Amino acid sequence: MHILHLGFEHPHQPGAGGGSRRTHEIDRRLVAAGHRVTVLTTTYPGARDAEHDAVRYVPVGLGVRRGATRLSRLLGYVAGLPLAVRRHRRDADLVVEDFFAPISSMGAPRWSGRPTVGLVQWLHARDKARQYKLPVHWVERWGVRSHRRMIAVSEGTAERLRAMNPAAGVDVVGNGIDPALFVPPPGVGRDVVFLGRLELHGKGLDLLLDAWAAVCGEVEGDLVVAGGGPEEPRVRRYAEKLGLGDRVRFVGWCSGEDKTALLGGARLVVVPSRHETFGLVALEALAAATPVLAFDIPCLREVVPEGVGWTVPAFDRDALAARLVDLLTGPDATATLAAAGARGREFARAFDWDTLAAAQLTIFADVLAEAGAAPTPSVPPSVPPAPGAAVPVPRRDVLARALGGRRARRARGAAQAAK
Repeated sequence: MHILHLGFEHPHQPGAGGGSRRTHEIDRRLVAAGHRVTVLTTTYPGARDAEHDAVRYVPVGLGVRRGATRLSRLLGYVAGLPLAVRRHRRDADLVVEDFFAPISSMGAPRWSGRPTVGLVQWLHARDKARQYKLPVHWVERWGVRSHRRMIAVSEGTAERLRAMNPAAGVDVVGNGIDPALFVPPPGVGRDVVFLGRLELHGKGLDLLLDAWAAVCGEVEGDLVVAGGGPEEPRVRRYAEKLGLGDRVRFVGWCSGEDKTALLGGARLVVVPSRHETFGLVALEALAAATPVLAFDIPCLREVVPEGVGWTVPAFDRDALAARLVDLLTGPDATATLAAAGARGREFARAFDWDTLAAAQLTIFADVLAEAGAAPTPSVPPSVPPAPGAAVPVPRRDVLARALGGRRARRARGAAQAAK
């Protein structure tokens, strides 16, 4: 099978988020299984047509010149994508459209010329409409209604998609975890950590910084802010305005071993987002045996269940501050955090990339079968298993969760049609 993936963001792009990491982790496993994947992304300084882990990445846009902005690169991608798809779809069997900010979808099924699946890792155009005072949520709604099949990364996102387009089939295939996060021994550190794109509103850093300003005089440790993005100067200015200069440390982007050490060495990871489609950082923290504190919003409830972390009423600064004090200063705080971290690590083990890639590939094959298209024959994996090596088999319980919803909906549709 040859998959043409409209991925929007390159995983090596400065400021790249969890969505591009998910795209790459799934796609590189599909390539290892013998399939071909070409990913079209926005361009950025240093971008070029190249392979990473045998996944081909092709930048789309008007090039990067001095003075180019995030907006100009976005507009270049939107303007150039249909032509790029026409150029690369010649031998493609399937098109996958990643949803992206601020419009979510370009309605790819209407012009891709191939069976198309929407991969929904972002669905927050209404928030952007309020922020920019532009009706970008109308574009999102039109785009969602353009799709017949979509994959959501959480049940909360899937429910919203079904409400916007009841006729579409929506499957849920979540995110996975880097196995390296499970390696360090569990422990309870000193600092509170935020990890992610630095945004005051979307990622809720204004709420976290306000809460930290209210409690930092009562607790030990610092607030460590890891990440970057276009709003970083604005976030830094906000922290300075609150007088947090000596109690907040900005450490930049963290990945690989640095990220593992940061999450594993934290006392608590806070995810103060106003909206999420999955909450990958929360799950990564749990894999590192560090409990999570988050706002009580739909998608985060799925990855921070009771016992592995805590939620407080959505966007309530005072409640967030009060819970921080409880967790950082109580007489049994260390034991409580250690126990939650141990449970969180076991919970996170179910989110396995190999299993999730197998589930997603099954959906892709179903879409081609429904379209009456025969996929290009797969090629043998580039690196065959060593003699006697164990071949990973998808866990049945996770695969059943990923595919069970679709089968149930098909059964209900058949029953309704028979009436």
